[in-house]
Amino acid sequence: MAIKAGITLISILLLCTTAAAAQGGKLLQTTNDFSAYTPVTKDGICKTLVETQGYKCEEHTVTTNDGYILSLQRIPTGRSGKKADKPPVLLQHGLFCNAVVWLFNSPKESLGFILADSGFDVWLANGRGSKYSTGHTTLTPNDMAYWDWSWYELASYDLPASVEYVFNLTAQKIHYAGHSQGTLVAFVALSQGKLLNMLRSAALLSPIAHLNMITSELTKVIAELFLANDVHWLGVREIDPNAYDITKLVDGICFISNLNCGDVVTLFTGPNCCINSSRVDFYLDQPTATRNFIHLSQMIRTGQIAKYDYVYEAQNMLHYGQGVPPTYDMTKIPKEFPLFISYGGKDYLSDVQDVEVLLNDLSNHDADKLVVLYKDEYAHLDFIGAFDAKQVIYDPMLAFYNSN
Repeated sequence: MAIKAGITLISILLLCTTAAAAQGGKLLQTTNDFSAYTPVTKDGICKTLVETQGYKCEEHTVTTNDGYILSLQRIPTGRSGKKADKPPVLLQHGLFCNAVVWLFNSPKESLGFILADSGFDVWLANGRGSKYSTGHTTLTPNDMAYWDWSWYELASYDLPASVEYVFNLTAQKIHYAGHSQGTLVAFVALSQGKLLNMLRSAALLSPIAHLNMITSELTKVIAELFLANDVHWLGVREIDPNAYDITKLVDGICFISNLNCGDVVTLFTGPNCCINSSRVDFYLDQPTATRNFIHLSQMIRTGQIAKYDYVYEAQNMLHYGQGVPPTYDMTKIPKEFPLFISYGGKDYLSDVQDVEVLLNDLSNHDADKLVVLYKDEYAHLDFIGAFDAKQVIYDPMLAFYNSN
């Protein structure tokens, strides 16, 4: 209790001074030969990261049913210029990221480019609130109401909008690939039998479903003390990992909890074995809604995959017609739907024990429709940034796509 009071006091002292997180200023950079860096500009992902590598690229936007304007990028050909002759693949990033994570290694190491060069029609999704999806039909990111969402809205609005857009434009069923939070939204949709008429398979990297055994000590402290809820109560609706006040809050948590926070990324994700250390700061640099962090904290605290808990029974009754939030049942995922699941032994967020509970949920899945790939030395970010991910993860994943 003393630790909780101390950390809560820190959150008040640090965050009462601002009602919104400061906007960080890091720029992701890359060049054709990847020997130096040049900034990503307002021109967008196509001009700065795709066309510079010799690929054709299209910028698209889609508006969700609740008014968010999301950007999508399409890579319709490989670097050779040959038009895609395989089905579309939609790539969905995880928490604190955007679509750039699929592109900023070399073309031989980045999944987005690997898929395009393998003949797939590649589509890159950018979640609401991230750098390239800040639009809304009536709101701006400066409005508190803009940040009134959690992963429930990502699963209910963003994912369907992106999938429907690609399906309608290409007239083909889609392969899906998600990392971290990008897997959670897919699990939720699939467990409700949604989008099945538009998806042909899903590859889910560092799967996030059950979070009861999460091993990230920093994440557990934040979740168990419900700090995101304190921050939300103070009026901060956006969590920007680059913001000064958020950084100082994490430093305070580390100090009081006796955690060595010299490498915060490792504290959150686990010891990533195989990523370029000079690019670590660019993996987790996008904002998210405070309410989203509260929702994830609820999953860790309760061990349940459930809708957002409004805490007060009357509020839950208003939203759900029952006093507690409805849960999602992973055993309801259709057993004939093709799934590729890959997880790592050093992952602090997608913990091995939690993934094993998920795999138990899928124990009745058709054997020929479930591929499970375990990589003992991989942590959370290795699945999107490891220099050997092509050989270890992506080649088997593409074989899975080709067979479905």
